[in-house]
Amino acid sequence: MLSFLNIFRIVALLEGVSYLLLLFIATPVKYLLHEPKYVKLLGMPHGLLFIGYIILAFMLKSETNWTKSQLYSVLLASIIPLGTFYVDRKYLKTIK
Repeated sequence: MLSFLNIFRIVALLEGVSYLLLLFIATPVKYLLHEPKYVKLLGMPHGLLFIGYIILAFMLKSETNWTKSQLYSVLLASIIPLGTFYVDRKYLKTIK
């Protein structure tokens, strides 16, 4: 069975991948090739994953005993490209 931490790691991975796809593939295609369908296709799943990531981060805070600074780092990572991968490596892989 998946633990709460593993669910957060999966959501973080999917959120990070969807963000990269949105920024570096869908957006350039939209503006360079005038084809907005990829932004529409990736936008909603990314938005839902982003919201899930934020909610799960707050829920995981008490379980992991993160300080406010650590929580802010985890939350900030959701808006920085590759940030969720950094969080996974720095904060999540070390938790048992």
